[in-house]
Amino acid sequence: MIPRLTGRTSQDTRPAPDGFDRRLIAPMILGSVLNPINSSMIAVALVPIGIAFGAPPAETVWLVSALYLATAVGQPVIGRLVDMYGPRRLYLAATALVGVAGLMGALAPSLGVLIASRVLLGFGTSAAFPAAMRLTRSEAERTGQDSPAGVLTALAVSAQTVAVIGPTLGGLLIGASGWHLVFTVNVPLSAACLVLGVLWLPKAEPAERHQRMDLPGMALFAFLLVSLMLFLMDPRLDRWYLPALTLLAAAAFAARELRVPDPFVDLRVLGGNGPLIATYVRQFLANVTSYAFLYGYTQWLEEGRGLSASAAGLVLLPLSGAALVVASLTGRREAIRAKLLTGAVLQIAGCAALLLFDAHSPVWVLLATGVLLGIPQGLLGLAAQNALYRQAGPERIGSAAGLLRTFMYLGALGASAATATFFPHRADTGGLHGLALFMLAGSALLLAITLPDRSLARLTPQPRQAPRKA
Repeated sequence: MIPRLTGRTSQDTRPAPDGFDRRLIAPMILGSVLNPINSSMIAVALVPIGIAFGAPPAETVWLVSALYLATAVGQPVIGRLVDMYGPRRLYLAATALVGVAGLMGALAPSLGVLIASRVLLGFGTSAAFPAAMRLTRSEAERTGQDSPAGVLTALAVSAQTVAVIGPTLGGLLIGASGWHLVFTVNVPLSAACLVLGVLWLPKAEPAERHQRMDLPGMALFAFLLVSLMLFLMDPRLDRWYLPALTLLAAAAFAARELRVPDPFVDLRVLGGNGPLIATYVRQFLANVTSYAFLYGYTQWLEEGRGLSASAAGLVLLPLSGAALVVASLTGRREAIRAKLLTGAVLQIAGCAALLLFDAHSPVWVLLATGVLLGIPQGLLGLAAQNALYRQAGPERIGSAAGLLRTFMYLGALGASAATATFFPHRADTGGLHGLALFMLAGSALLLAITLPDRSLARLTPQPRQAPRKA
């Protein structure tokens, strides 16, 4: 049995406040925004990087895919290590890796080295979210105040905000001193995380020595996930061997995890936790729709509607603005089932609205649809975080949180594949309507698996008695 992590230990003699230790919020938020800022800034750097190395878009796109692949694998793996050894060690080691990767990218002599630095960035940015979930759980246990909605909202809103401003920030950095600054900025961010982490993250008791790392299980999980994601990035009949390898790796992974005493993913517990599995499926479906809209709608605005790139960017602002406002206003109330149902219904309405679009649709309709589909982004992300916090076992909250992010990235890659399918040559209106029907089906499925799930209504804060002081 793994010892329960508490907010303060014998190694940490600072007096702990009676409520949630707000000193934890700064390192939690700063660490959690490292991934979205690196995911979004690279969008405006792909063209200048391609010019610098003489690389076509088919090669520079790996700067995006490499981060997704590394993060999708790294989140649950590092989350499991957070569960075993505590959040402080993994947070400090991973954020230090971010600084190394940033420096490596800034000095990269070739595109290959640059892609390698993005892989390291993916792993380095994978610890903060599982660590934040673990810290939130341990603070609830220490204080007896089980109401994490405000903290989880701060994490979600900060990540969304950074994702919105990331391209603008990247453009300013590139304009100031070239694309290298998009990587160099990770060095001071890493240093700030290290300082805040050393000062304020609590030292946790070490895990019991009999708890072993399931390295073969982690390797099999990474193999099946990479083969699946490589296929989703470019699904073609001549790449049939990738899903075949995925199935073989999944079978081997399941056979091992059901046999070993300390599995990486406890399939016996996960298999008996239907509500948590449903949360992962909902996370996947919600992000397939949101990313398909982001990728496909943006391309259609430029090619099908005839807007310039800058005008298309302005039309997308209401999407991000609506998500931020809704997350900020509703974050402190968990209301998980209500958020999921409202988000699914609004996604259906927004996808249906896309079926009415043509090359002459007025701008106000474009803006209104962005708002309509931005609201679910704010609701569904918060609902998934809060549901996972309530449904996952306390001893595996880190790895469970990492898997939630993995399903988000799988949704993003599925959306990318769908966009490529419906826009084989150019983003015309017929392709947009086909993509809208695909999104509509996913949103309807999201509603269908949420509506009968009465367990969601029971996911409410359970007050606990705070431990007595000696």
